[in-house]
Amino acid sequence: MPERESISWTLLISGFLKSKRFEDAIGVYRRMRREASVQPDEATVVSTLSACTALKSLDLGREIHEYVSTQLGFTVIIGNALLDMYAKCGCLDIARGIFDAIQEKNVICWTSMVSAYVRSGLLDEARSLFERSPVRDLVLWTTMINGYVQFNKVDEALTLFRYMQIDGVKPDKYTLVSLLTGCAQLGALEQGEWIHSYLEENGISVDAVVGTALIEMYAKCGCVDKSLRLFHQLKYKDTASWTSIICALAMNGNTSTALQLFSEMTRAGIKPDDITFIGVLSACSHGGLVEEGRRHFDSMAEVYRIEPKLEHYGCLIDLLGRAGLLDEAEDVINKVTDKDSEIIVPLYGALLSACRSYENIGMGERIAKRLLEIEASDSSGRTLLANIYAAANRWEDVRKVRRKMTTFGPKKSPGCSLLEIDNVC
Repeated sequence: MPERESISWTLLISGFLKSKRFEDAIGVYRRMRREASVQPDEATVVSTLSACTALKSLDLGREIHEYVSTQLGFTVIIGNALLDMYAKCGCLDIARGIFDAIQEKNVICWTSMVSAYVRSGLLDEARSLFERSPVRDLVLWTTMINGYVQFNKVDEALTLFRYMQIDGVKPDKYTLVSLLTGCAQLGALEQGEWIHSYLEENGISVDAVVGTALIEMYAKCGCVDKSLRLFHQLKYKDTASWTSIICALAMNGNTSTALQLFSEMTRAGIKPDDITFIGVLSACSHGGLVEEGRRHFDSMAEVYRIEPKLEHYGCLIDLLGRAGLLDEAEDVINKVTDKDSEIIVPLYGALLSACRSYENIGMGERIAKRLLEIEASDSSGRTLLANIYAAANRWEDVRKVRRKMTTFGPKKSPGCSLLEIDNVC
């Protein structure tokens, strides 16, 4: 093809986009600007901006913005693409400026800007804009509901869902899955059951996506038997479905069933992911199954090519610590390749707790010293060491440690919990 028209360049860029080859898509655009006699049109610009958004390529996005401003001219479609690109690259003020400049805004414009505020946690601004939108389709309603769920404002999400029904907008499964996720986060069983009833009354099928959300909601509300029944009723089970029930059973101490289902999962040819193994290793830890836990941990890298993360190492250290295999637990920590304090400190903390349980003072002193070398101002290591000394009736050592804690000052991360009591959170 001696001379390519604009559509040929655009088709090539779009093809790379569909294959998630974003850098290649950008490369084609740059080559077009450098070599072609034709200029990028609306379709070319919008496709390339999608690649910029995926790669957070703000410099090229700004370059395209300049080209649109000086040569091509704005359209609603280009404005939406620029708005989305700037918002996802963290330039919220520029995105809002583009939004305000669009004269005839369609529902996509409103949804893009509301989504931008939601991603930034600016829910009041998002809701204000949502209320101003002249047209609200299912996507816009779901975006706002998702925002409330994402930031643990489930009551607001449910209230908005009721307004959505009054407005005559019929929810899809993704709206309801978002609400179920929120109920799971808060342990709000009554509201979760209400959504389940809504699904049944409105004939919304319980597929793998909806089923997984229901399984997690009931499990986190303490109804594991109901989760298990729902799991067995699913016609198609994907990795997420298997993982949710395995983790639910592990979380509630049902070790044998969790591991049995993991075996069924692998026999069915469903590949586990890193979250599946958190459930499996937790089940082994709760059941004291050291050999099985070791085997599953090793299989992550050797069989499934999954790199263990902090949570997996934490489960293994907990398993070994409960079994009194403190030397082996220490060897595991020493073999961790990522020595970042965010990884190492929690693992040493778990081992130090095991030292206290087994009154291993020598190792406890050694681990506490390492912890203090990494995080000198963190009081948790000293607190555990003081408890180890107290268990061994070494009160003078307890006093020494506590004096040092007073000198350095405590540094602990605050914790909180949220429960539903009589429907009040």
